Amino acid sequence: MELHEQSANEKLFSYGRRRYVKAPTAIHFPSEERPEDHVPETKRHLHARTTLYLLLEEAMAGTSVGSDQFIYYDAGDPQKCLSPDVFVKLGSKDQAFDTWKIWQRGAPDLAVEIVSDSDRSGSEWAVKLARYQASGIGEVVRFDPEDDAAPLRVWDRVEDELIERAPESSTLRECGALGLWWIVAPSDLGPVLRVARDRDGQQLLATPSEDRLRLREELVEERRARSRAEHEHTLEAHARKLAEKRADDATAEVERLRAELARLRR
Repeated sequence: MELHEQSANEKLFSYGRRRYVKAPTAIHFPSEERPEDHVPETKRHLHARTTLYLLLEEAMAGTSVGSDQFIYYDAGDPQKCLSPDVFVKLGSKDQAFDTWKIWQRGAPDLAVEIVSDSDRSGSEWAVKLARYQASGIGEVVRFDPEDDAAPLRVWDRVEDELIERAPESSTLRECGALGLWWIVAPSDLGPVLRVARDRDGQQLLATPSEDRLRLREELVEERRARSRAEHEHTLEAHARKLAEKRADDATAEVERLRAELARLRR
């Protein structure tokens, strides 16, 4: 875009081969909520969100993974936005971003909503789901840690429409976007949503704290194994010395007896 002076009070700008009498009005897409719109996050919700974010960030290393950033899906209206607890965009190199503008970066392949008291009602979710429909996001997961009967609901984009999976479906917990499986697991602060490489959760992806604990345990076991090996080596060396001493003593006794026999035969 090039600005051209026209008069003291007016400017022209060029876009390509054409000139216009004014530049387009810049639209502000904020990266944070206004203080009056902010809803505090409970520790339980923070724990569930952070756990899932760290798991997916590790599992999808090098891929764009976001958490609680605004996703804007209409370049002309900053009111049309979402802020999933976690979202993933495949084929996108991971980098720092304050907001996610779909017309620039493309629609995420996956978005996860962890239900809180402020959006648990059916009407609140209907509004949010309509926004997800308009956004073009491919797979939407709704996790309610307080719903013991049906904590997980999943929507897939089928012919450009988000359709909810049947609750009794054998693939309800399958994450089609990532090739993983959702697992509702217990934690100190209540149920959390985790991911596994298999349907039954036998290959559960470890959290960073679990990785640290595993490494510490492996280090302790390695030290114990090394200590046992060194102790065994010491015992083996002592046994060899004892055997050598006994052999020397036996040889000396044999020689003494031979000498005594020889003396008696004289």
